[in-house]
Amino acid sequence: MDDLEIIPRDVKQRLESGEPLLLVDVREPWEHQTAHIEGVRLIPLREIPAHIGDIQSAGEVVLFCHHGMRSLDAANWLRSQGIGGARSMSGGIDRWSIEIDASVPRY
Repeated sequence: MDDLEIIPRDVKQRLESGEPLLLVDVREPWEHQTAHIEGVRLIPLREIPAHIGDIQSAGEVVLFCHHGMRSLDAANWLRSQGIGGARSMSGGIDRWSIEIDASVPRY
């Protein structure tokens, strides 16, 4: 489980290199409207089980939330369901805003 988290810089590098990667925002819709990363898929945490088929077919998936706790829970749960490529972006969108894209509002 040492690889359950991934830092924002590594997520950005993978996206820029064109690696197949599903980036999932597990926050609530109001949070997504407040601050979001372009091109991500919004699946609120409570809806993750209903979308497990979509997530499983994506292969590698990186989940994020505000600070990284909900996404860590989601990645851990997905791994328990056999989705070994599930990871949580450490620090969430807040860390993304600080380290990668300052145009993403902090809240």
